[in-house]
Amino acid sequence: MAAGDRSPDIDQKAARHKLASLHRLLAGMEGALVAFSGGADSAFLAFMAHQALGDRACAVTADSPSLARAELRGAGEFARQFGLRHRVVATGELDDERYVRNAHDRCYFCKDALMRALQAISAATGAREILVGVNLDDLDDHRPGQRAVKQLGGRWPLVEVGLAKAEIRWLSRELGLPTWDKPAAACLSSRLAYGVPVTAEALRRVEQAEDDLRALGLGGQVRVRDQGGDLARIETDPDTLQAVLDNRPAIVAALRASGFLYVTLDLEGYRQGSHNAVLLQVRPRSRS
Repeated sequence: MAAGDRSPDIDQKAARHKLASLHRLLAGMEGALVAFSGGADSAFLAFMAHQALGDRACAVTADSPSLARAELRGAGEFARQFGLRHRVVATGELDDERYVRNAHDRCYFCKDALMRALQAISAATGAREILVGVNLDDLDDHRPGQRAVKQLGGRWPLVEVGLAKAEIRWLSRELGLPTWDKPAAACLSSRLAYGVPVTAEALRRVEQAEDDLRALGLGGQVRVRDQGGDLARIETDPDTLQAVLDNRPAIVAALRASGFLYVTLDLEGYRQGSHNAVLLQVRPRSRS
């Protein structure tokens, strides 16, 4: 189900059964920390952990330069709205040169830093379980960070009870969670093409560029991909492509003000993890 789809093609009875299984699973824990970015999956998991465990559950948001400020604010607002215990902890993945060099395994080192921060809180508070909002659909994507979570003892309760993304969105709407149709919002580092170094300046540049595009009225999914060499590749939902063209002068001016020299529009539109295409090494056949 795409964000905003009000008629998801899911088995509602099965989804409710999985929800009950999730509640039982969480209620059986002595205490838990939930990695809480504020997205649809982590918000759903943090809410359910609070429902099952009360104050024995704590939602923890990792604050780093790769987290957009709007996402940090949104996580705090969600926690206050639903009375969640919430902590914000700084993570230092930009101090790790393996992360900064931005190879295809960058996400591993990000999740490694996150898990080690959560382990420190776990040791200090006695919350034995560390929970991460991975869903069934995520298992089919290139996400090396999942390996770090497993290696360091994290759990995926949504996977354990068999919940897929469409079910999570539908259940979130049923529960009255405002995140039910929130567009996917991967970390800012995902905007940088592999090999473009991850720096605080590069992350702020793409964040500012995306903020500017939304301020110009672009809705839905909006990505500014840094391809290196000061070249920006804009991705939007396909039905927004014309709006980009209609606002071309203002968009070019905004991205140049952010520090990009070249501004391009991707005619395929938004695709989750589009930088991963280079990992497939797929090339079109030449025409004779």
